[in-house]
Amino acid sequence: MSSHSSNIFRIRDYLHPRFWMMWVTFALLRLASLFSYRSQLVLGRFLGRGIKLISGKRQRVVEINLQLCFPEKSPEERERIKNACYESIGIAIVELAMCWWWSEKRLKSLVEIKGMENLETVLASGQGAILLSGHFTSLEIGGRLFTLTTPMQVMYRTQKNALFDSYLYSKRCSYLKNVISRKSTRQLIRGIKKLIPTWYAPDQNFSNERNVFAPFLGVSAATITASSRLVQSARCAMLPFYTYRKPDGTGYILTIEPPLENFPSGDDLADATAINASIEKFARHHPEQYMWIHQRFKNRPEGEPPLYH
Repeated sequence: MSSHSSNIFRIRDYLHPRFWMMWVTFALLRLASLFSYRSQLVLGRFLGRGIKLISGKRQRVVEINLQLCFPEKSPEERERIKNACYESIGIAIVELAMCWWWSEKRLKSLVEIKGMENLETVLASGQGAILLSGHFTSLEIGGRLFTLTTPMQVMYRTQKNALFDSYLYSKRCSYLKNVISRKSTRQLIRGIKKLIPTWYAPDQNFSNERNVFAPFLGVSAATITASSRLVQSARCAMLPFYTYRKPDGTGYILTIEPPLENFPSGDDLADATAINASIEKFARHHPEQYMWIHQRFKNRPEGEPPLYH
């Protein structure tokens, strides 16, 4: 489906056998939601290891990305990050169960927010706020945890599996203020002007959008220029916002940094560089929690050979 006219999920629409495997997945996630948080982390790590075994060519994408972005690290260090990345992906899947079925009281015991005053200062001035993030494995749980204290709106991309797409959309609508199609930029801007914090992650290779090549972890990466136009149109601030799992397994830290300075600057390349630098900072600190399975460097500057083969 390309859009959602309602956030009501109807089981009868997804009884065809092609959806049965997804129903089994939902049942397993529901079962996982009954376990303690630490037990879910263990389940997620095992799931991630299994995903790695069947990921085929995707493993090669991870290896290429890590080699490009961390040439200073030894092969053994990059292999460790790769393995930890897959474990983080498994944890991210199990975290869906927490987002969907855990009570707010249970979730609140896991979250610590740093820098909320940065967002409060912006909103108190009457200015809207975009929360700049990246595709880290903790992105879904991060959004859910943020809504425990402050409303949030997000843009969504349609998922390939119609059942998963519909269920994910309905669940997000249950705790997010607005869930907006990527094609509805005007609706997004209206929400920003109403001072609804807006989660935004531009760090993927969007081939069909206007891009400039800006450095990301030392590699030229096609980076959309729409971010600058969005901030300019909404007359808002852009604040780096990142979620990471505590290494001791006790929960999550949500970090909100002060707004990017001189943004937008009027220079698309300078703005794209600033955005990538913000995401890069957290990717360096927590490389195992970044989505290295994405072909971030698929598009290349003219004359450069492809990197994924």
